[in-house]
Amino acid sequence: MMEEREMEIEDPVYMSPTTEKMIFNQEADEEESAVLRGVASWERSSQGQASFGVGVMILVSTIIGSGIFVAPKGVYENAGSVGLSLIIWALSGAFSAVGAYCYAELCTLIRHSNGDYAYAFAAFGGWVGFFRLWAEVILIRPCTIAVVAMTLAIYTLKPIFPDVDCDPPNPAAQLIAAVCILLLTALNSFSARWITHLQNTFNMAKLIALALIIITGIVRLFDVDHKEGDPQQQQQQRASALRHLWLGTSTDVSKIALAFYSSLWAFSGWNHVMNFISKELEEPEKKLPIVIAVSLALCTAVYLITNVILYASLSVDEILGSPAIAAVFANRYYSSMAWMLSIFVTLSCFDALNGILLTTSRLFLMAARQNHMPELLSMTNLYTRTPMPAVILTGLLSLFYLAFSNNIYTLINYVQFANWVAIATVTLALLKLRRTMPQRTYRRPLVVNLIFPVVLLIGCIFLLIFPLAQQPIDAAISLAIMLTGLPVYAFFFTYLSKQSKPASMLNFIQQSKYIAHEKHSTERLRYKFEHVSTNTSLM
Repeated sequence: MMEEREMEIEDPVYMSPTTEKMIFNQEADEEESAVLRGVASWERSSQGQASFGVGVMILVSTIIGSGIFVAPKGVYENAGSVGLSLIIWALSGAFSAVGAYCYAELCTLIRHSNGDYAYAFAAFGGWVGFFRLWAEVILIRPCTIAVVAMTLAIYTLKPIFPDVDCDPPNPAAQLIAAVCILLLTALNSFSARWITHLQNTFNMAKLIALALIIITGIVRLFDVDHKEGDPQQQQQQRASALRHLWLGTSTDVSKIALAFYSSLWAFSGWNHVMNFISKELEEPEKKLPIVIAVSLALCTAVYLITNVILYASLSVDEILGSPAIAAVFANRYYSSMAWMLSIFVTLSCFDALNGILLTTSRLFLMAARQNHMPELLSMTNLYTRTPMPAVILTGLLSLFYLAFSNNIYTLINYVQFANWVAIATVTLALLKLRRTMPQRTYRRPLVVNLIFPVVLLIGCIFLLIFPLAQQPIDAAISLAIMLTGLPVYAFFFTYLSKQSKPASMLNFIQQSKYIAHEKHSTERLRYKFEHVSTNTSLM
């Protein structure tokens, strides 16, 4: 039985749930005993006993984030009208639900925490799996960190530059964003406990910010200020945007696709947690589709209400004047207290940055463990058990994208093009696995109707082809960065794999007594895992 456990640890695609829990919870020595106790109780529950409500809460909290505070300008700017903007927001929610539903089939078939990488690997083999992983860790995640950091910086500076036509200076915003990335890189490198405290403290900030916007907007829509003039005229001005729903509607398909880029940015994140939710739910084949439907409906409703409030409260110039649309809203209605809403948005961005940096560094660690990244990235700090080299590399890549472009929407275009290439790859993997792993041979707890992956694939093609006409440079840069993975794979995994590997640099780093090779950590985890399993009679 012991040998069987060790084989599960080394399996490149199908890893046991217990092993995943062990490997991804090794951040701090002082927390290991609690982690081990949690593993024992978690394994007793088979695949988890989380309730329906917990699944909805996880998915909603993952989707709703900093994107809603910066995406409305990008949607309205490319859609051209309020009516088309609202339709795009609604369709984005429905399209995200279709994508999550397709992922539900894969995550109930291949129960592995590495998600997209495992699906591509299982369907197409090593090089496609590596390409999917490369796009995620080299472009999508670090560039997302740069976008969120710039959002944080703009909202931090906006109270100092409250005028609609006066955005914060780009150098100042980039400096604050860089300092924030460096700070979180240091925290993730040296203190896993502080990371947990930050996540717990700042997690509610985004919900408070959205609640303030919605409640304030509803109150102001039915209230008038006699100091501002005729009450009837005020009501007419506020409702003018909603009365002229289709004024200025864009007919350019490429611009409409870019509007979807911005709205889908606010819905992003569902594909990163589907596998986790499926393992935590009882009977995921029955509950997961309902969790997806309820969660995406809630997110879509919140986003639609928020946008209606913004369109009814702000003028076109105010909406298009700054990406920090929540700060503009606060300046209009909160006066001297406008900084309060900016603080909540800033804390929300800080929380999102911390989470992305944490998970991206673990992706690097996993990739190195699968021999798809340099061995250096599989090393962990001896004292804090954090993957310091992986964290530092993630921070450096994020700073590179931050220096490469200071335009939030350009960075979003980079991320979204790569993201939909990746999701299209996973959709093709789903269709191929239908043939190579048929239901008559393999147990498939959940099988979605074929129309859903077809719709998802068509949508991905639309989101990849039409933006090329409007922003060809952005798409070309994103594609070029992703394609760098092909020569890397060909050189390092085809050529160098046949050569002897020099170990002098790794030995030098290990001799520093601060960094340990991951294989030592794995052996330690293996021993403790066997010990706990024996004592708790789980075998």
